Order: sequence, then C-alpha cells, then structure tokens
Amino acid sequence: MEGSLRLTKEFSFEMAHALVGYDGACREIHGHSYRLFVTVEGAPCADSSHPKFGMAVDFGDLKRAVSEAVVSRYDHSFMIRRTAESEEIIEVLGRHFSKIYAVDWQPTCENLVHHFADLIRPHLPKGIRLAAIKLHETATSYVELIF
Repeated sequence: MEGSLRLTKEFSFEMAHALVGYDGACREIHGHSYRLFVTVEGAPCADSSHPKFGMAVDFGDLKRAVSEAVVSRYDHSFMIRRTAESEEIIEVLGRHFSKIYAVDWQPTCENLVHHFADLIRPHLPKGIRLAAIKLHETATSYVELIF
C-alpha cells in the first residue's frame, strides 16, 4: 500500500455557552449537542510484523486522544468569554459548578474548532497529522476547519 490515508472519527458531547456582547439570542445561556468530526492523515504501517500493520491510526487511539483532549473536558460544561461584564456570573457559577470555562475569546463555533485543533494535535500518535475538524453546533449548522 502506498499513499496517505484520511480517517475520520465522530464524537458527541453536550456543552453550554453564552456570547457576551452579541446582539442576538445567543447572548443568553444556551446549550448544544455538539457533533465533532476529527479527520487525521497518515500512511498505513507497512511492517507486517507490527500489530498495527495496514493501519494509519488505530481508531481506538484516535478516540482516546480526542476524548482526553476535548470530550471529557468539555462535556456538560459551560463556556463564556471573560469580560468586565461577565466576571460576576463567572464567579457565582464557579462557586457552584466545576466545569465553568472562562476564555479570552468568544466561544463561537468558529473559535471552538481552532481551540479544539490546538488541544488535539499534541495527543495524536507520531506520524499522524490533523487534516480537518468539523463541528456541528446544531443538526443543520457546522464549521469546518481544513489544514
């Protein structure tokens, strides 16, 4: 076998957010059932004595990497941009809940795919490259980041 292969694994998790300063309904706290598609690229193992012979990446290894980097961290969490306006709500929620993420950027779907890519890359097996991430915020709306 020659050439590079692209493999995609789908993940799902629940997360809430609010868009501070936004001029529409999404400025309110609301949640999504996110669907995350992670596509990686690599050459299949050519060593016939290796247990991963013929695989570019073991789907179990990919599942473990993305689950550790993103899914287990953000499932059933709340994310909000840290501003002077949001400091009080961040403080109050933080006293009552453990998975509150105050970030320096607006937690839009567009920004989330960049953030998730940065988190996933260090967890990927050697020789595997992140090729794309697609994040569905709703059943009909998604952002795709292609490298």
